[in-house]
Amino acid sequence: MHRPSRRHVVTATALVAATAAAVAVTTAAGASDTKQQAQHAIKGGKAKNVILLIGDGMGDSEITLARDYVAGANGRLNMDGFPLTGAYTTYAVHADGTPDYVTDSAASGSGWATGRKTVNGRISKTPDTDKAIPTILELAQKNGYATGSVTTAELTDATPAVLASHATDRSCQGPGDMAKCPTDTLAKGGPGSIAEQSVNHKVDVLLGGGKQRFDQKVTDGTYKGLTVTEQARKLGYQVVTDNAGLKDVKAGKPVLGLFAPGNVPTEWTGKPAARGGTDPQRCVTSNANRPAATPTLADSATKAIELLEAKQKHAKQGFFLQIEGASIDKQDHAADPCGQIGETAAFDRAVKVARDYAAKHPDTLVVTTADHGHTSQIVPLEATPPGLSSTLVTNEGQQLKVNYSTNTPGQSQEHTGTQVRIAAQGPQAYRVLGVTNQTDLFTTIRSALGLK
Repeated sequence: MHRPSRRHVVTATALVAATAAAVAVTTAAGASDTKQQAQHAIKGGKAKNVILLIGDGMGDSEITLARDYVAGANGRLNMDGFPLTGAYTTYAVHADGTPDYVTDSAASGSGWATGRKTVNGRISKTPDTDKAIPTILELAQKNGYATGSVTTAELTDATPAVLASHATDRSCQGPGDMAKCPTDTLAKGGPGSIAEQSVNHKVDVLLGGGKQRFDQKVTDGTYKGLTVTEQARKLGYQVVTDNAGLKDVKAGKPVLGLFAPGNVPTEWTGKPAARGGTDPQRCVTSNANRPAATPTLADSATKAIELLEAKQKHAKQGFFLQIEGASIDKQDHAADPCGQIGETAAFDRAVKVARDYAAKHPDTLVVTTADHGHTSQIVPLEATPPGLSSTLVTNEGQQLKVNYSTNTPGQSQEHTGTQVRIAAQGPQAYRVLGVTNQTDLFTTIRSALGLK
């Protein structure tokens, strides 16, 4: 008689326990997943669609800070409702393959985009030989899937860039920004800047900031003398710059949405952290520097899903969509707690859009995670941090102190090397359980979509 190995017994027991836990969490949290959907997630299955949500710099501290302020200490955000939750490690590597314990967004994004670790600053290229590595978006396109990328950063920033471009350095965003990527230039037979590559890839939906990059003129090749925006139009893109334009675009032709010259302005404002702290403050849930016509991340996510679904209406394959809340990270760098919390809340509303869609389309894998941790820490009110801090008055009417001390005051605050949360629902979602590696997310998505 065959006896199962201890490893198989443990694995089976873990899966049964995970199924029970998933169902219990779903029921308790009132999440959209049914018991059957949660069990299906454990068993595996194939996804028609994948929606990947990236909170840039959104470590556990950033999630907790937003939860405490917006929903309350015992409240829950939309991202807290996923039935299956794990953690993954985020380290980059040096050129010789040894670990670089604190990653940047280029190396971390390249990790899930390609399944390979690389050096900080590099976009979907090998760490040693600087060769392009196929990305999950490229594989999805080759297998007949519609594709999209939505961000609140410039569309040429690291996290969106890793999907549809290959660059020696993340700074090579437009044709005029190629100083650190001499072999990537069109003149040297390379693929060009990140902006040029993104539209050349004919990604179906590109929505974010970075108009200044696309307004740069192409220096060589077929589109020499044209701006990248004009190149996009030549390639069939509908180009829009505000929410009204976004609402009017039609499915069937690719869409390039450029909603700001640089990064999309934050939704909230407030006093940045300071030496010795700030007086207790409430965040201002508006931004005078954000044009009223700017779509929210949830608006862009909703439209992207609508366009991608419409394109694939009669196709066997569905779509792959990445949605990034980019300025959680950027406001963490700036030690601006209100800007950071507002961007986390905006990202969380986009999570709700994705989960609401998946509730009606259970063959959709939804994953939410971060690319790396960051600096903000909740500390006791009586603490006297050596760096920058701010005291907030939460929606519960309580005071909360947040500290930023990963760099000298006056310098940009830094990423941290901590593991970060990854949570999921839908086919193959069980793969996020436990502690995994950031590169495993590539395999999860590839397996879910059955990409060859």
